[in-house]
Amino acid sequence: MLSRSGDGVTVQLRFATRGSQLALWQTHAVADALREGDANLAVQIQTVQSTGDRLLDVPLAQIGDRGLFTKELDAALLEGSADIAVHSLKDIPTRLPAGLVLAAVTRREDPRDALVCRLGDEQTLATLPAGARVGTSSLRRAAQLRAARPDLEVADLRGNLNTRVAKLDAGAYDAIILAAAGLVRLGWSHRIQERLDAAAWLPAVGQGALGVVIREDCPDVGERLLQVHDSETAACVTAERAFLNSLEGGCQVPIGALGRAQQGRLTLDGFVSGLGGAPMLRGAVEGRLTEASSLGRALGRSLIDRGAAEVLTEVRQSARALLPESAVP
Repeated sequence: MLSRSGDGVTVQLRFATRGSQLALWQTHAVADALREGDANLAVQIQTVQSTGDRLLDVPLAQIGDRGLFTKELDAALLEGSADIAVHSLKDIPTRLPAGLVLAAVTRREDPRDALVCRLGDEQTLATLPAGARVGTSSLRRAAQLRAARPDLEVADLRGNLNTRVAKLDAGAYDAIILAAAGLVRLGWSHRIQERLDAAAWLPAVGQGALGVVIREDCPDVGERLLQVHDSETAACVTAERAFLNSLEGGCQVPIGALGRAQQGRLTLDGFVSGLGGAPMLRGAVEGRLTEASSLGRALGRSLIDRGAAEVLTEVRQSARALLPESAVP
């Protein structure tokens, strides 16, 4: 809820965020942009621990694939203890809880994945030696890695960005794969050995953009957020999220997509894969920027017609088999 001081001038917005360095950077970036547009705006930031942050010793795919990093922040919004939650858009489920809306999408940073090696080790994905141990917590990255380099060892990697890089430098891995955007935002671009070409290696849906979630009964907050909203990025990620939603996928399944906008046109590439990198079903559609949702759904239907639903059913059954018995509904 927006609150005003006694003189009726100062407005306060309460942000909920995860406590990682990257999450705090993202939240402060949005808060600072809003304050630039309103000198009378006061900001309060509270940290909330998410399920994904709490269960660091369990592979993400074994926890479940919806709202791992968002549901506790959603709860803070719905109970009224916060007005705004800023997320990496790739973590936001395509279906939000009733009462919440995705009110703004920020201009996208580099959406690609990046290969990070130990300090002083200059490798690319193609030059990593056979048997090299590569860390990732993403089934999407793991599937593409197995398809591109079946001779590498894919190992689970959990923790926030700082922790993952520290594990790499401590020798637990020969290389790790992270989102380039997070590295750029924290000033670690120098650690990137290779940005993986999106033409061959697709990122997560929404990767590189920030999503701002609010209660739908707060139109005054939504109006303020228009100053951080980027309509072109929003169209691209709308197409990507429609594609993901049509496949009933979450952020912890081997699905990737990337929308690109140019001169009022939108090109959307997407893929669905089995856990081992095969089968790998890829497709692309193109149309007007204003057709973002329908383009995403069309690409999803085309991959379903080629067997994507069966592939994802097998993926989910495999992940479900690894869940502890108490977690299976």
